[in-house]
Amino acid sequence: MNILRCFTLVAVALLGSVRLSAQSVDSLALSHQADTTIVATVADSLAQQKIDSAQLKRHVPVPPVRTLGAVAAIDTLPTTSEELQIVLFNDNTWRYVRTKPSKQQENIFKESWNTGVTHVYYGVTPESLPESVAIELVDSLGSCHYPYKGWISSKYGPRGGRGHQGVDLPLKTGDPVYATFDGKVRYSAFSSSGYGNLVIIRHNNGLETYYAHLSEREVVAGDWVVAGQQIGKGGSTGRSSGPHLHFEVRYKGQSFDPERLFDFKTGELRRADLLLKRRHYSINSRYEQDFGDEEAAEKQAAAKSTPQKSSSSSSSSSASKTPSTAQYHTIVDGDTLGHLAVKYKTTVKKICELNNIEETTILKLGRKLRVK
Repeated sequence: MNILRCFTLVAVALLGSVRLSAQSVDSLALSHQADTTIVATVADSLAQQKIDSAQLKRHVPVPPVRTLGAVAAIDTLPTTSEELQIVLFNDNTWRYVRTKPSKQQENIFKESWNTGVTHVYYGVTPESLPESVAIELVDSLGSCHYPYKGWISSKYGPRGGRGHQGVDLPLKTGDPVYATFDGKVRYSAFSSSGYGNLVIIRHNNGLETYYAHLSEREVVAGDWVVAGQQIGKGGSTGRSSGPHLHFEVRYKGQSFDPERLFDFKTGELRRADLLLKRRHYSINSRYEQDFGDEEAAEKQAAAKSTPQKSSSSSSSSSASKTPSTAQYHTIVDGDTLGHLAVKYKTTVKKICELNNIEETTILKLGRKLRVK
């Protein structure tokens, strides 16, 4: 098969199907010196599949990319951009990914980079970080994937007199665990601090994700990985009472509630951009406690930015859209959702929606529930 015919087949495959035949992959692996015009054509066809960046800015869930499983990159093809390449994997699939950080991102993979220890941002405290920082979770390629999809057995927050810095997702030993975003593996080893087999990935946006208690690690420090790539298998190594994935998200070493990023039941990324606030680094700051307030504030801001037809309609619209003050209740002995609904003149369903819980959720003493 000559080179021109090979790339013609590739262009057709990229426009229509995600799968490549083994013969096509073998041919592509030999085509490093291919004609740049044809390569540009392939890249252009891929560019048509990119997610509209304006759409990503909206507050809508971002679905996960296709799961890659336990694969390894075997070859790459250049594109018209130095930061983007077509990566070919050993399972006859490809992905249009960023394999090189932009000039603005280069320091991300140099600052506090240490492959021998878990926590590397020495001396960084919440007070030393900005009041808020805007983080682009996914760019126009829309590369994101859940680490493991399922229910949460233990949420982010205080637990047993200590801070639980992530979420626990029950699984079976051997279940696949996936990289959430594109990035570079900073740490892959057995951690004696309780994590057990641990993989830490630093991403292009500066976030680090932790995948703990793995039975197997399938990447090593220095590997570039893409969202949806299998990086290990679930297990119960380290300080663990049973098979589960302990998943953390950190910025500059400071942890925050992973539920701010993912809906683990659906596997979707909640939104494409995250406004990370300093107060989110508190172990007492949970997504479920303030997401309603943030939603209401965004709606109010959007209403103010919308042109009004008249002063009377403006005042009535503002009054109708102004959210009421949030009201919370601290659980005491004997409390039930039904009792709270009656006490605060609301419904059980509304309380569950405000707190992202089920009607069967056990109410722990001392927990704060939003009731209004």
